[in-house]
Amino acid sequence: MNVENPLPRPRFGSALSALRGGTGTVSVLLVLIFVVIATQNPSFFEGPPLMAFAKKAAPLVILAIGQYLVIVSGEFDLSVGSLVGAQVVIAARLIDGDEAMTFPVIGVMLLFGLLVGLVNGLVTTLLKVPSIITTLGTMLILFGAVRYWTGGAPTGALSENFRVFGRHGLDGVPGLGQLPWALVVAAVLTVGAILLMRSPYGRSLMATGDNDTAAAFSGVRVGRVRTLAFVGSALMATVAAVLIGGFAGVTAQVGQGLEFTAITAVVLGGVVLGGGRGTVVAAALGALTVEALFTLFNQLYLPSTIQPTAQGLIIVAAVAYASRRTDPRPPKRRPRRRPDHPNERPLDSSRR
Repeated sequence: MNVENPLPRPRFGSALSALRGGTGTVSVLLVLIFVVIATQNPSFFEGPPLMAFAKKAAPLVILAIGQYLVIVSGEFDLSVGSLVGAQVVIAARLIDGDEAMTFPVIGVMLLFGLLVGLVNGLVTTLLKVPSIITTLGTMLILFGAVRYWTGGAPTGALSENFRVFGRHGLDGVPGLGQLPWALVVAAVLTVGAILLMRSPYGRSLMATGDNDTAAAFSGVRVGRVRTLAFVGSALMATVAAVLIGGFAGVTAQVGQGLEFTAITAVVLGGVVLGGGRGTVVAAALGALTVEALFTLFNQLYLPSTIQPTAQGLIIVAAVAYASRRTDPRPPKRRPRRRPDHPNERPLDSSRR
């Protein structure tokens, strides 16, 4: 797809500005949380525990990248959590322990994810339904359809080949013990997303989120750009479902609440709700920060019910901070001095 580029190529100054903004802030926060974790568990940064953390965080990083594509275009995707749950349940039902069905079913999952993303994008762009309503409807449809299909109790079983991506890795790595395949997949997708955002499509996506009217006048096909962002988000959710299915198995709660966790990660990374600002690296670091925060909660023996409260506080605080940094209000003007005499003119006035 050839999309005209309405924006200049990013320069060193813009990269430095991003580092000072969301990327720098979330990096400092991540380091601080890691320091606190290390005080509670000094062995956390040894190879196996660190790789276990990375294996658990990889699906959220992938979901955050997909959510980033949609948010930076000026939209929302609330369907990814239900899509993850639906994909895992569908995979277990179709594979049912048969190793030969693993890769054909993964292909079916990718096609299903493509279809869900395409429907979300077309309903939003062609029918002009707000994306928050579109994806909320998709979330409820997937949630209800899967439970109707399974009777409320998932059946079937995932094959060992399916679980390899989420559970296993490359053994014998010096210092690490095992390099999880989940970490490799997340790293590859992160690099791919960075390259995508540096391409003409990525710059068009950023321009669309910043000002879709101006982008349209510049030749960008706004509807197509946003639809592809929804497709990308759904495909990322599908990849995350493969990893989560291999790591956590098949349960009725799989995928529940992941859409809000992904949004929390993205806004924590400084990506502005409303679009046009933010980086892939910041979104990925936001996902690592959220996962590290939850790990710290577990080490402090805090109840799991506190996690939604923390997510809500993070979203409100991050949006408020971003609003202060991007406040468009002009500076106050000094009042003009009124003449002391009716015939006296102000010093800055000109004769007609």
